[in-house]
Amino acid sequence: MAKQEDDFKKVISHAKEYGYVFQSSEIYDGLSAVYDYGQNGAELKKNIREYWWKAMVQLNDNIVGIDAAIFMHPTTWKASGHVDAFNDPLIDNKDSKKRYRADVLVEDHVAKIENKIEKEVAKAAKRFGDAFDKEQFLATNPRVLGYQEQATGILKRLGKSLENEDLADVKKLIEELDIACPMSGSKNWTDVKQFNLMFGTKLGASAESAMDLYLRPETAQGIFVNFLNVQKTGRMKIPFGIAQTGKAFRNEIVARQFIFRMREFEQMEMQYFIKPGTQKEWYEHWKEHRMKWHLSLGMGEENYRFHDHEKLAHYADAASDIEFRFPFGFKELEGIHSRTDFDLSQHEEYSSKKLQYFDPETRENYVPYVLETSIGLDRMFLAVFSKSLQEEELENGTFRTVLKLPAVLAPTKAAVFPLVKKDGLPEIAKEIIADLKWDFNVLYDEKDAVGRRYRRQDANGTPFCITVDHQTLEDQTVTIRHRDTMEQQRVAITELRSIIHEEVDMRVWLRKIKG
Repeated sequence: MAKQEDDFKKVISHAKEYGYVFQSSEIYDGLSAVYDYGQNGAELKKNIREYWWKAMVQLNDNIVGIDAAIFMHPTTWKASGHVDAFNDPLIDNKDSKKRYRADVLVEDHVAKIENKIEKEVAKAAKRFGDAFDKEQFLATNPRVLGYQEQATGILKRLGKSLENEDLADVKKLIEELDIACPMSGSKNWTDVKQFNLMFGTKLGASAESAMDLYLRPETAQGIFVNFLNVQKTGRMKIPFGIAQTGKAFRNEIVARQFIFRMREFEQMEMQYFIKPGTQKEWYEHWKEHRMKWHLSLGMGEENYRFHDHEKLAHYADAASDIEFRFPFGFKELEGIHSRTDFDLSQHEEYSSKKLQYFDPETRENYVPYVLETSIGLDRMFLAVFSKSLQEEELENGTFRTVLKLPAVLAPTKAAVFPLVKKDGLPEIAKEIIADLKWDFNVLYDEKDAVGRRYRRQDANGTPFCITVDHQTLEDQTVTIRHRDTMEQQRVAITELRSIIHEEVDMRVWLRKIKG
């Protein structure tokens, strides 16, 4: 655990040092669980958003995108169930006065059990070497099976208690598991209470006439209320999808783990409207398709897993999370949910407007079922950033810090250096910049020795460094260095665009999903 904490601290520190993420309002001592994205963070975030948008909207003939408003009529949230049921279980420690989500305390306890399983696997792999069969070990080792049974039993009980709103049993479970306050070690807990997560606000010119509103806690409802608008104007035929990205707001009880859980965050969601009875087939389709999207970025299959929900929302008939191995363990990155016809039926009831689809083949009207994919853009940012940050020992015994971002997502694609600040080399370097910037985000750097500039760009995540030297004056060639391998090659200036393009083109990366 100590190593995990140290690694995570390095991630947070590196994100600030290299202009990726800053504490919001830092000069005023910051605002809890609110962050700003710096010059590099904004670019990385934009690239992740575009990578998702191209895969979901541009490459699918039957999925379109919208941009719904953050403010919505308050009845929206009554119909969706958020006013009455958008709660998290809250618990306070009487001694430390710290507040926690009760379910997260239990889930963190289960994560410790899962860590024990991973340690058993690591020890066995070391003992048996190439002959080690991980699947067989997990299925037969008595100690591992005991841990698995223990973890599964705890989560099932938690899920059942939350589903039944038996908050007394949630507290009892915390006490039985001997869970202590992470800050003080105290086990002196209050009762568990429900806490609504929505931020309230007002709309209107005066206090007397102002309407009570909420900042949206999710982007999905903007899609549902626009279902008919999009279907009719786009002449969409079922099955079809509506996607959008945008800000959402939740008054988290305990916002923590940097940008993993924030009060203001961004979602990338797609609601897929389908014929009732086909939801199982589409659920499996989107589970597979979304996992392929994640794997296309090359961050390692071993860092992803599916987690099927024990506790289903009352409107869902299937739900699964794609979990990622963050520095603090496996946590939810994306959700795939079979939402049945709950959302459209609710809005139909509360609005007294028909939200149905006329099927030209069967000549019948029906309320479509919905299959949802929902991913947090900020969590995806953290997954990419934390996985990419590495420290490598080089052949000469020195170390380098390198941010091995997938090249397609890197904020800056290439840095161009003049070897020295004279002899016309800066002028040539700036000409290269002027040419490349039409296609790529590139930068010019002439400060410090070239070796230091390489290290700076490695830590910044830049895939290519291009050096202009005196030979360039003679034959119009430059040295291009690859971040991940540190290999250098001599190429003509005219070849630079195609070399960079081959590594960073979204088309090349997204084709992995199809293949």
